Amino acid sequence: MSNGFIPSSNVFLTQIGRAILTQFLRNPARVAAFVGALAVVGAGGAFAVAASAPDDIAMPTREVVEAVELPNLGASLGASLGASVGASPLVAPLGTPNTLVSAIDASTLPGTLDIGALTLYRSDTTRSSDTADTLLRRLGIDDTAAAAFLRTDALARKSLWGRAGRSITAEAHADHSLKKFVARWTPSDDGSFTRLVVEQTQSGLKSRVETAPLTATVRLASGSINSSLFAATDEAKLPDSIGVQIAEIFSADIDFHRALRKGDRFSITYEALEGDGEPMRAGRVLSAEFVNNGKKYQAMWFAAQDAKADGKLGSKQKGAYYTLDGKSLNRAFLASPLEFSRVTSGFKMRLHPILQTWKQHLGVDYAAPTGTAVRSIGDGTVDFAGVQRGFGNVVIVDHGKGNQTVYAHLSRIDVRKGEKIGQSQHLGAVGSTGWSTGPHLHFEFRVNGVHQDPLTMAQQAQSKELAAEAKSQFDALSSQVRVALVAAASTRRGTAE
Repeated sequence: MSNGFIPSSNVFLTQIGRAILTQFLRNPARVAAFVGALAVVGAGGAFAVAASAPDDIAMPTREVVEAVELPNLGASLGASLGASVGASPLVAPLGTPNTLVSAIDASTLPGTLDIGALTLYRSDTTRSSDTADTLLRRLGIDDTAAAAFLRTDALARKSLWGRAGRSITAEAHADHSLKKFVARWTPSDDGSFTRLVVEQTQSGLKSRVETAPLTATVRLASGSINSSLFAATDEAKLPDSIGVQIAEIFSADIDFHRALRKGDRFSITYEALEGDGEPMRAGRVLSAEFVNNGKKYQAMWFAAQDAKADGKLGSKQKGAYYTLDGKSLNRAFLASPLEFSRVTSGFKMRLHPILQTWKQHLGVDYAAPTGTAVRSIGDGTVDFAGVQRGFGNVVIVDHGKGNQTVYAHLSRIDVRKGEKIGQSQHLGAVGSTGWSTGPHLHFEFRVNGVHQDPLTMAQQAQSKELAAEAKSQFDALSSQVRVALVAAASTRRGTAE
């Protein structure tokens, strides 16, 4: 294979076979005739059948030679597949990154393959160290004019260089010159993605930036804990955002900082958001099961739909996570003010790291890098935002009914006194201000001025039951979720669409 593009005859035939199989699954009647014709001409118009009778080399033989007119494969292919693919080339979707895919323009097949008519495809992701030359070389494209364009074009320079992880696809002619280049990324969480398109026109290469909606597909995955949750999600080829969501969903029931055991396991279904069929990022976890120390916990995302007067369902309400028997997992307080971190000092007696005396530690310390976002564990009003002696930069939030939370040693404060904030809203960032030996968050929970163990408060917070009018909708979905979680568990350290 030269420059990653010209396939061997066997690979090429395999790609055509895969493409035909794809179309056969979509429309078997139209492709059956073409497959039959291809089988006849595949060996030059002759074929043999192995006889079941014993060989008899002494039997007289007679050779018959006849001229066989080959069918017009281009016309046959176009007629068979035209309705389903239109004017688009037939693509063999291998479905993995860095995989060569060949496309055939059916109108150019007069019975023999014209290599010059091939459109060659390849996909990859950008790297922060990419240059125009290294990126095109990795895509198998040898085109100095295209490299020069990507180096100097304002849109390309802004969208590509120094940007890691962006999905890219390229189309090339058989001589490895660039036909079309597309980069895709998601700049915001608004359900859309942005694409940079560079393509050849009559006046040369042109670029443009477009916005299009993401599409969601459902995927299944499972994993086992050997050391940590994130190590398990990495092994299952899941993005960190999925691990964060799993920890969030079960945070009130499972202490992911201290309670994980080797052999614990999880199964999930989740959304994969795609742009032009290319995976862009993971979406919401739709259902999850976690077995911790032999005890099973299950959850599902549910948003009830309003009932109209005519009995039909209307718009969806705000969604939340529930157990499969309808108990809400959304509690008044989150288990942690950080999305995921490591507890370095709990609510207990300890040797103070600065004063070097034994005293009660009235909160919990979370180790995290400077700048890590800190969030409010519940709805409330900012009671204090400023500097307090050993606390350094500190925020105190009043949650009502005598409940207050304290967030200390912040590197910055993002809220002001008197401001109303919601659960999960960022109020500052981890730092090392005040009496601190290194970057961490000191977190306290006070009830009527008395310090409580923050790690137990979320578990004690009450959860809401499912509304009675939504029970029938919930039961119908939960029965499907049970089946999906069984299927997810069978994937065994992998993912499936």
